[in-house]
Amino acid sequence: MTDARPGRPLAKGAPVSRPKAARVLTGIVVVTALAVAVLGMLLPLRGPEIVSLSTPAAIGAAVLLVAAAQLARLRFRVGRGTISISWGETAFIIGFALAPPGWLPAATLLGAVGAWILITWLNDQRVLADLVHLAASLSLGAAAAATITYAVAGPAAPLGSTRTQVGLIAGAFTYLIVTMGLAVLTLSLHRDAPPAQIAVRALHAKLPMFVGNVLVGLLSLFALVNGPIWLLAVPPSLWLLQRTYRYHLRAEEERRIWEAFARATRTLGGSSELAVAAAGLRGALDVFGALRVEIEVLQRNGSPRRYAADGASHDPTPGALPGPVITRTMAVAGTEVGELTVWLSEPTLPVARDELAVSAYGDALAGALHDAAAHERLAQLEEKAAHDGVHDPLTGLANRSALLADGDALLHSFDRDRQVALLLLDLNDFREVNGTLGHRAGDAMLCEVAERLTDLTREQELVARLGDDEFAVLLPTIATLTDSATPLHDTPNPLPRAVRRARELVDQLGLPMEIGGVRLVTEIAVGVAVSSAGSTDLAELIRRAGIALDQAKELHVAVAAYDSAHDASSTDHLALPAELYDALTAEDQLVLVLQPEVDLQTGAPTGVEALIRWKHPRRGTLNPNDFIDTIEHGELLAPFTRYVLDRALAAAADWAGHGLDLPVSVNVSARSLLDATLPAQVADALRRHRLGAGRLVLEITESVAVSDQEVVDEVIAALREMGVQISVDDFGTGFSSLSFVTRVTVDELKVDRSFVTDMTDSAAAAAVVRGAVELGARLGARVVAEGVETADQRAALLALGCTSAQGYHFSRPLPADKIVAALNQLAQAAPPKVIPLRADGAS
Repeated sequence: MTDARPGRPLAKGAPVSRPKAARVLTGIVVVTALAVAVLGMLLPLRGPEIVSLSTPAAIGAAVLLVAAAQLARLRFRVGRGTISISWGETAFIIGFALAPPGWLPAATLLGAVGAWILITWLNDQRVLADLVHLAASLSLGAAAAATITYAVAGPAAPLGSTRTQVGLIAGAFTYLIVTMGLAVLTLSLHRDAPPAQIAVRALHAKLPMFVGNVLVGLLSLFALVNGPIWLLAVPPSLWLLQRTYRYHLRAEEERRIWEAFARATRTLGGSSELAVAAAGLRGALDVFGALRVEIEVLQRNGSPRRYAADGASHDPTPGALPGPVITRTMAVAGTEVGELTVWLSEPTLPVARDELAVSAYGDALAGALHDAAAHERLAQLEEKAAHDGVHDPLTGLANRSALLADGDALLHSFDRDRQVALLLLDLNDFREVNGTLGHRAGDAMLCEVAERLTDLTREQELVARLGDDEFAVLLPTIATLTDSATPLHDTPNPLPRAVRRARELVDQLGLPMEIGGVRLVTEIAVGVAVSSAGSTDLAELIRRAGIALDQAKELHVAVAAYDSAHDASSTDHLALPAELYDALTAEDQLVLVLQPEVDLQTGAPTGVEALIRWKHPRRGTLNPNDFIDTIEHGELLAPFTRYVLDRALAAAADWAGHGLDLPVSVNVSARSLLDATLPAQVADALRRHRLGAGRLVLEITESVAVSDQEVVDEVIAALREMGVQISVDDFGTGFSSLSFVTRVTVDELKVDRSFVTDMTDSAAAAAVVRGAVELGARLGARVVAEGVETADQRAALLALGCTSAQGYHFSRPLPADKIVAALNQLAQAAPPKVIPLRADGAS
């Protein structure tokens, strides 16, 4: 016989929280069992009688057999429920021979109810619903078994016949299948374990006892038929089999527990107390089939922290659980870690063995919790050490090492030409605050300044305290590069923006603050250093900003910018000539980039300006303004000019080979025009690259106006005689433009980008552009506007009569290997230019 006890019955009248499906199943089973019992008593069925007993006596004997079989039950755990196996098949076989078959369901129901009432009373449990459900299940099993046996054996077959014995075996097997099926279904509905697990474990435990039950039943019938003396052998046989079954089940249960124990302890490792406690709860529920598990972990302050988990479908109230309850203190090397409490569903092993298993599990859990606590403390120490290593302990700001590391990483993530700035701030007369109000007041002032700096910080800006009363702010976005920088001219200076930001900070930090009950105003001095992201590192920026800060204090001003003239330790200007010499002989340092000039109306290319960039091996990409002064005032001007000219003409020859008839513009220094051999050098370069002189435009700055006019005029005249075109660069920014263009015939005027940028908002700038266009028309020179970045600027230039331009609106400066494709794209995208006809029809 097999019956199920779900793992959630409650003790001493506590309310039962049963799943709805389980309640429905109980109702169906009970009603069906009662109906079958009543129907069986009404049927006039007679079986083989071996003892002359009255019907009431036979039925009473059957009831006693069923009760005795249930009292001798053995139990084992499945999940958090239990399954009982008993001598039900033996009781059925003997009862079938004693009582009318139709009365067996009623006798089984009465015997099971009586036995389970006694069992639950002895265990101090009052669970009427489960008791009735179990008895009804056994009654249905007996009804099905009696039906099968009666159908096979028939009403008049002798007890010793093969047919009757086969019928009894079939009936016993039917009894097993029905009771086990109902047990599996009951525990599944209570979600104590998966159905397959329940069925496999129940069959594994029951089948050996089933065989013994059938044999004992048949042998008992044999003894009754052949002589009562043989019944003396039945009690010792039953006792031996009972002990054998009990040993078998306990061995299986112990094996299951220790296998589950091994699985659970393998999962106890974890880096946190929460992870270990969660694994410990899951493991205890699995190992012990527990209704509830609680783990109390002692914290460092001695207070306990409780973790708990309940089995599926169980009442979580500890007082409502039936027990037994096993509580064990968890300790490691004599140090108490906490306490483990396990509520078992029903004991299937001696309580001492369950206590041993709980103690062993508690020891394993204690070790895991102790290791997790040590790991957490170590992680906290490491985190604190890591935090303290990069943060100022007083203000919480980043310290010097963090600024250097994070700042360098930030700079490396930027484009190498991006301009960045570092502001170094110092609190004036801070020592006086310390000396007058005490160090605690000085610390409060530093914290207040740090808090204000943090509030003033913008996106991506880094703030740090470098030491004492010195703070630093890294500004990663102070300016954007212009689009059409030329080799010999400065890009817009980002320094004013950095200085403006420094003054904003000075104004905000200088607002009154109350320190130690005294209202104070903090005076700040700031040193500003600006550089491109690829040309320096944070340590160098801090050093330069420190020099600027010293200058600010010396001059008694709030903000000062770094000036290399005051930098006695700067060696860049000393090393630059030698590095330039090496760059001229290297293949990959001085790089040519090319920017198209276009027709403003159609967008078609009209020329290309050659620009130079220096990929410095140590300082990154440098623009011409970083090294042009060194070239113009050194001995490298002539080889540098030849180098740039040669690269530009090589690029022009390449696009000419692709059918593009466009001139190339090259900037020429004022000192180069004082070299009488320049025309010969230009002629030689044109000959080597097989280009006509008209393909070359030399852009001349207005500074030539202050040079030796006679030599310059002779050089320019020789170049024009060769056919080389002459362009005046940055037209409008000097004071001698008109005198120069009246003295020298020019082919092109390039309007400086500053006027193009401002002309939409400034009437004066627009007037300069208009005047350049009109002057160009009178001189027969084309006019090119530099730095066109927007469609509005393009439209304004067209409205003023300008015909050509260059700038990011049309194209960025491109490497030589990409310029041909860009020029072709511009040419293909341009619509045909419409030439107006005169009134007589001629063009």
